[in-house]
Amino acid sequence: MAKKSMIAREVKREKLVKQYAERRAELKAIVNNQELPMEERFRATLKLAKLPRNSSKVRLHNRCQLTGRPHAYYRKLKISRIALRDLGSAGQIPGMVKSSW
Repeated sequence: MAKKSMIAREVKREKLVKQYAERRAELKAIVNNQELPMEERFRATLKLAKLPRNSSKVRLHNRCQLTGRPHAYYRKLKISRIALRDLGSAGQIPGMVKSSW
């Protein structure tokens, strides 16, 4: 189980990304538009830099929904390999059978 603070930090980041997504997209569109004057694009860059760092989507990290583990994460299931194995052994996942030889 991951530390509660790490899980809470990731939830906080997800919330900030959703909150600032529209504003970031607008500013990035201005910055990337080559037809606008350089001064206007530079002002948009400064505004973009003033936004919180954690509002950037790049800073998000995938974590297991059950344990908070950051490594060995299956995107499709949103859980880690260890949680997947535990659920499979317990019979919680339909069609998944623990292999033994």
